[in-house]
Amino acid sequence: MEGYCMKCKTKREMKDPKQVTTKNGRPMTKGTCPVCGTTICKIGSSK
Repeated sequence: MEGYCMKCKTKREMKDPKQVTTKNGRPMTKGTCPVCGTTICKIGSSK
């Protein structure tokens, strides 16, 4: 799963992606950047 890292300012492959649900019930994928370790989120993605 690929997401945009705000710290690196580029798209990166997520490390340890997990499916979570936001407070308003929307699906979201959450993982970490393999380069800098920042949390990467991709909203509305279930794949």
